[in-house]
Amino acid sequence: MTARQGVGRSERAGPRRGRDRRARVVRPAPGRDRFGGEAPAVAVVGGGIAGLAAATALAERGAGVTLYERERGLGGRLAGWPITLADGSAATMSRGFHAFFRQYYNLRGLLRRADPGLRTLTGLPDYPLRHSGGAYDSFARIPRTPPWSALGFVALSPTFGWRDLGRMDPMAALPLLDVRVPEVYEELDQVSAQDFLSRIRFPEAARHLAFEVFSRSFFSDPAELSAAELVLMFHIYFLGSSEGLLFDVPDAPFPTALWEPLGSYLAGHGVELRTGEAVEEVSPAAGGGLTVTAGGRRRRYDAVVLALDSGGLRQVVADSPRLCDAGWRARIGRLREAPPFLVSRLWLDRPMAADRPGFLGTSGFGGLDNVSVLDRWEGEAARWASRTGGSVIELHAYAVAPGTDRDRQQRLLVEQLHRVFPETRDARTVDARHEWRSDCPLFPVGGYGDRPTVRTPDPDVVVAGDVVRTDLPVALMERAATTGFLAANALLERWGVRGQTLWTVPDRGRSAGLRALVRLARR
Repeated sequence: MTARQGVGRSERAGPRRGRDRRARVVRPAPGRDRFGGEAPAVAVVGGGIAGLAAATALAERGAGVTLYERERGLGGRLAGWPITLADGSAATMSRGFHAFFRQYYNLRGLLRRADPGLRTLTGLPDYPLRHSGGAYDSFARIPRTPPWSALGFVALSPTFGWRDLGRMDPMAALPLLDVRVPEVYEELDQVSAQDFLSRIRFPEAARHLAFEVFSRSFFSDPAELSAAELVLMFHIYFLGSSEGLLFDVPDAPFPTALWEPLGSYLAGHGVELRTGEAVEEVSPAAGGGLTVTAGGRRRRYDAVVLALDSGGLRQVVADSPRLCDAGWRARIGRLREAPPFLVSRLWLDRPMAADRPGFLGTSGFGGLDNVSVLDRWEGEAARWASRTGGSVIELHAYAVAPGTDRDRQQRLLVEQLHRVFPETRDARTVDARHEWRSDCPLFPVGGYGDRPTVRTPDPDVVVAGDVVRTDLPVALMERAATTGFLAANALLERWGVRGQTLWTVPDRGRSAGLRALVRLARR
């Protein structure tokens, strides 16, 4: 992407997205506001966050967009679908809880298209973390602005004190103080998150309650995860941003709160939404452009956005032997998925204790990574709980070992719930649903070079998604939204149309003094 970066209050930057005055604005290449006359036709393959962002930016500027999504609904890995519970109640099932952090500037900007005030997002008052040994951390009282956030964590945390800070290796920990992209990958991609934490002598208890929670947000074991991703996460959520670690959640199931309104917005901009239709092949078309085959039918487009999860991208590319070049296709073929994860949702016949948080991160509870009390913040679950006197609980287990006995793992999660919330031991389960998935990207040690960039060897083909690498400090859902906009911007730039202005957390450490110290240490 050709972009000019800088911080400022100019009108070109658009409205500030959050509270952080050091947030970075990334302006697109200059161009006209929108297409005049005949506009190019673009196929967006994938209806998750990345595809929706790309389709939005293109359609708003007058491009003719067709969005293909193999599932019946939009949202990708944040989709939802209707179910009927054992008691006859209608409900919506999904792949589970997601946190909408306040530094997700571009994702939140996408959602504002259909919900300008973000009224469907509601804030949770805390992000508590509990270890089976009894340690308990909270972020509710910790200041949001660095370095006071880090100092506040040390002062208030029972698992990380001033003595622990003194035992850390300051030289080894310097990368935490001045995170830059892509330099962080050049420095740390060959190191595992687990080895990095050992190298800096991060205290074991705090490791479980802080860093391990971050690493498992990638659905990965810390021994497999690139330390570069872990350090980037630390920058985005803690030491590099003043938005803090508290987050919002949708107050209704994903389809109702997010994707149906955004789908209507896109349809109003002329986007053809082809849900329930998987793309089988993408190939160069005679005379230019590309041919997309879906449902046995072939259609020609001027450009294609591949906005798929890593497995879907690998499959489409494998089935498209003339797409781009052999080297690029080989790199896509080497992408891997993170280990399986489990989401168990339980409808219980009694309520939780009044002091239970809406979300609780856990460590040391036999593979249980977090517990959500959905009826504390999601309307559909709250209505069911109010009507029945029960509660709706969701359990997550990330990075489950391949080959694990799934029935046993499901029982184990429920047993661990009984340890975490003892009042559930005598509860009757009205219904239970278990979702096993293995389609999140793995960011393995040394894997950065194989990950695709937005641009490909064919200028008419761009890629978007949370697996895509970019020179911006973004991760998870925000990386999906950001690369979706960047993919659209890459095409719009070629056609002389100005793309989407983006925001990110600061792209370097916040303290000039600490940055200077890091530079001296690296000489």
